[in-house]
Amino acid sequence: MNSFEPHITVATVVEQEGRLLFVREMKGGQAVLNQPAGHAEFGEDLMQAAYRETLEETAWRVEITDLLGWYIFQPQPGGGVYYRTCFLARPLGHDPHQKLDTGILEAVWLTPEELAARGGEHRSPLVQRCVDDYRSGRRLPLDAIYQHPWPLQRG
Repeated sequence: MNSFEPHITVATVVEQEGRLLFVREMKGGQAVLNQPAGHAEFGEDLMQAAYRETLEETAWRVEITDLLGWYIFQPQPGGGVYYRTCFLARPLGHDPHQKLDTGILEAVWLTPEELAARGGEHRSPLVQRCVDDYRSGRRLPLDAIYQHPWPLQRG
């Protein structure tokens, strides 16, 4: 039987006054744009991971408000599979003392049009797809996620 270990990732779409929060980060020696996103850690539920990743990558504290959707992405045939749970969040405040994760160059606020114009800089197709789904009005309740028992618990 074939099996594989998926990458469980989270992301947030954060909007304020018509602009969306993104990060410029390094990937393969190039600066790319991404939502605040990353891997869930052992012992975290998905919303905790999304809150943590957003803070660590942007220095913005947020309130998770809705679920945008679940996305499956395989960058290369036969390679790892990424399962992204994307949340919507509203900004609560910026923490100027928060150190950004290694590899993060800066947090940037862009309009959806500015993001689309920079398509060649997107880390993956999921960056634009999540924004398109957000703009279409997609919203799912947070209780659509059932997380017990959480599969990333050790023990």
